[in-house]
Amino acid sequence: MIAVGIVDDHAIVRSGLRQYLSEHVDLRVVGEAASGREAIDLVRQQEINVLIMDLSMPGQSGLDVLAMLRAKAPDMGILILSGYPEEHYAVNLIRQGASGYLNKECDPSEIVEAIRVISLGKRYISPNVADLLAQHLGRGEDEGLPHEQLSEREFQVFLKLAKGKTAGEIADELSLSVKTVSTYRTRLMTKMALHSNSDLTYYALKNGLLD
Repeated sequence: MIAVGIVDDHAIVRSGLRQYLSEHVDLRVVGEAASGREAIDLVRQQEINVLIMDLSMPGQSGLDVLAMLRAKAPDMGILILSGYPEEHYAVNLIRQGASGYLNKECDPSEIVEAIRVISLGKRYISPNVADLLAQHLGRGEDEGLPHEQLSEREFQVFLKLAKGKTAGEIADELSLSVKTVSTYRTRLMTKMALHSNSDLTYYALKNGLLD
């Protein structure tokens, strides 16, 4: 039996997933969460083989929570089920420890297939994500979109700056010092050849990286 957790801030999505997964005899939903904080509590309280998680949640984003979950439960599979198209986040998230990435418009049967693959300790790479990974492998380190060159922390700070958060707010959310956040900001600005926070916001909107 594969123990599954569901993390999504929409009750109707959690209910639909729970109902669909209950139709498969080898899957059992052992808990749900509506936010990043609840997700961490859920993982602390339950033995979960595969956690299905959205990216857009109140409070901490799925991106922030992914790093914390990886630290707390390194052997647990994490399947990102997001409304964002694969090209926006999939490669970055798989680099950062996600076990798989599916768009919410996928066929429901693909979610079940992904859970089964991930429960075996493997990564689930959909055809769309496989194409994206192949494109990344096929080009040099300096090619591709600027945000794809950012480290995990730089990418987290970038998204928060693009949403209008201050260095102090970001420092609190990521448990960093303001000086460290400023260092990440300087690095990511240099890598992306941008000059202001408004440039970051425009870039993020243009590339579909904001909610």
